[in-house]
Amino acid sequence: MSRTSIALISEHANPLAQLGGADAGGQNVYIGELSQHLARIGHSVDIFTRRDTPTQPAIVEWMPGVRVIHLPAGPSHHLPKAQLWPLMPHFRDALLTFIQNDGVRYDVVHGNYWMSGWVAAELRRLCHLPTVQLFHAIGTTRRRFLQQGDTSLDECIRIETEVIQRVDHVVAQCPNEWSELVNDYAADPHKLVLIPGAVNTSLFHPLPRTLARQSLYLELQELTPETHILVYVGRLRPNKDIRTIIRALALLRTRLSHPVLLLVVGGETADANPAHTPELAMLTQLAEQLGVRKQVVFVGHRPQEQLPFYYGASDAVVTMSWYESFGLTALEGMACGRPVIGSRVGGLAFTILDGQTGFLVPPREPEALAQRLAFLLQQPEFRDQLGHAARQRVEQEFTWTLTARRFATLYQQLLAYTAA
Repeated sequence: MSRTSIALISEHANPLAQLGGADAGGQNVYIGELSQHLARIGHSVDIFTRRDTPTQPAIVEWMPGVRVIHLPAGPSHHLPKAQLWPLMPHFRDALLTFIQNDGVRYDVVHGNYWMSGWVAAELRRLCHLPTVQLFHAIGTTRRRFLQQGDTSLDECIRIETEVIQRVDHVVAQCPNEWSELVNDYAADPHKLVLIPGAVNTSLFHPLPRTLARQSLYLELQELTPETHILVYVGRLRPNKDIRTIIRALALLRTRLSHPVLLLVVGGETADANPAHTPELAMLTQLAEQLGVRKQVVFVGHRPQEQLPFYYGASDAVVTMSWYESFGLTALEGMACGRPVIGSRVGGLAFTILDGQTGFLVPPREPEALAQRLAFLLQQPEFRDQLGHAARQRVEQEFTWTLTARRFATLYQQLLAYTAA
């Protein structure tokens, strides 16, 4: 396979950013992992993102074959991604200036998210470059599941529709997203390619439960050997619906003979500060109202390298988002050899095999979640069987090497077609 030079555009999701913040999550991980693994199989990647800190170097040589390039577009400080759309013409112009001054010639443009998709489509128009687009989360689905009545999504959906028409290929991460692109946007099925996301299987790997719990002794001082542990990892936002998990936890009090502890890992700061993470205050209040405050440990933000210990300490991983385009933390839990109970939505319904690697339950239904948890926590052998199968599924279908090779094949096919 010949070497491909890729311009990967990600206006708000910088792989160098600290994860766990309001706009720093799965997409940042995705961009970083995909770029690094493309480089490892012989390709070169320049990641274009917006400068949001005055001290950021213009170019960061991140690893051999991967550069992170910070483009000036608007003020050099953090802005919520909802405020970035008016800056995209400036971002496009800065990217074009960089290409002209740097002298690099890209073979393929790869857009991420709808705003970068517009920039990618512009490069296709102005520079005649083959272009691939990955939305990560599409507007019609977000409006349907997350932000009903939010008219700001109208612009997003309009641009997404335009981008789908203008680029060469659109990548869907799961069959559900493929169907939504066809049904909601009238996307040409011949333009669509299914390439699932992935997880770092070297970092996220099974750990002995006792060892993982011992490593967290400062946070779990009152833990007994009989205590069941559930873990949620991710952003603390209403749409992640940790509230349903806490409500299910309250229902478990009368159904299990041993105590259950819920670890909530995530937030804007390491100390789980409600002043910086507003949802934390709502979750704390709910836990107090339901009488389970002592059973919920709000851990705060933790770096990626520590997360395997939280997954490993658990009996099960729980994620009850109203919608997930893919669901990276579910894959992380599966890679750590733990069964995952997730809401039957989006990518979660694709990655989790119901009854084989975990369980799927309807979103926003604490009773359904409590029933599955009660069953699972009382079946240790079956629980371990699900966890083993979860790790096997990840190794077979969701490694970054496999995902990078799938993208590299797509790039090569696109280049061969455009050259013909």
